[in-house]
Amino acid sequence: MIVPVILSGGEGRRLWPLSSPTRPKQFLTLTGEESLLQQTVRRLIDPSLFAAPIIIGGAEQRFLIAEQLRAAGLAAGRIVVEPMGRNTGPALAVGALLAVETDPEALILSAHADHSIPDPVAFRKTVALGVPTAEAGRVVLFGVKPTFAATGYGYIEPGAVIDQAAREVVRFIEKPAPAAAEALLQAGCLWNSGLFLMRAASLVAELERHEPAVLAAARAAIAAGAADADFLRLDPVEFGKAPSISIDHAVMERTSNAAVLAAAFAWSDIGSWSSVWEAQSRDRHGNAVRGAVVLEEAQGCLVFTGGPKIAAYGVTDLIIVATAERVLVLPRHADQRVRDLAEKADKA
Repeated sequence: MIVPVILSGGEGRRLWPLSSPTRPKQFLTLTGEESLLQQTVRRLIDPSLFAAPIIIGGAEQRFLIAEQLRAAGLAAGRIVVEPMGRNTGPALAVGALLAVETDPEALILSAHADHSIPDPVAFRKTVALGVPTAEAGRVVLFGVKPTFAATGYGYIEPGAVIDQAAREVVRFIEKPAPAAAEALLQAGCLWNSGLFLMRAASLVAELERHEPAVLAAARAAIAAGAADADFLRLDPVEFGKAPSISIDHAVMERTSNAAVLAAAFAWSDIGSWSSVWEAQSRDRHGNAVRGAVVLEEAQGCLVFTGGPKIAAYGVTDLIIVATAERVLVLPRHADQRVRDLAEKADKA
């Protein structure tokens, strides 16, 4: 069985003003009728392939996670509460150790609670294709065929064929410049989705080899943690000793066992308002709206409101997002400025 380890610790500041540290983007309804967390858990429901997931999130998110699961009629095998963020390396170390406790032969699937994968059937078929490669001892990374020359994503360069599904990993390329991104797209490189499949015991061994301090802190935080119903509260003193490091830097870029499998599903990390716009159903003028919105002579706009009514005329390629207390307005091509604007607005 595959044990999904769902990472739910991000803050999602690039989707201000809807997202916030107390309600990050994985808890928002941005695509479809359910939150990104609910969609993530739902596409991992397949008793022939997956065990109940382990969900790892921050202490302030504990009740949000539980409430969203309850509201959607979903369940987790365990909810692990991080006392502070330490990036994905320590979080996945905890997930791997818990999976090994239950089943020493378990595979784990790293999944992000704030990503969008609109076709769950294609997703499950792709994951199943990676099982033989993962059981053979490989770290199977799922690469997504690029649809444009993205500069905000990491890329994977595939190499020699390993088996019917997977290929060697030649190198990782992190957030290239525009010209380099175009060259990578033309060369057949894949977006790094952040999804990977491997034996839980193999991840433990890789961390022991490359980042033993991460593994030691995760072990100690579990041992000294406090169990509370379906929750496991990691010990703050022990978990705080873990270096803050991503799983990519801790293992993926250093292992000799990496393989990449081209995903047969669409994917987005919903990392900007442009990506939210791209994931929406749009009218014949390219506008996506939610809430009390009136548009006339508008094209290519995303307008979301959970507060005031919004009316706009004669505008093109704008992002307008309003809550009861904050309003964001900027050109769609400039949505990478949101984090900086949010920091300044919150201080004003």
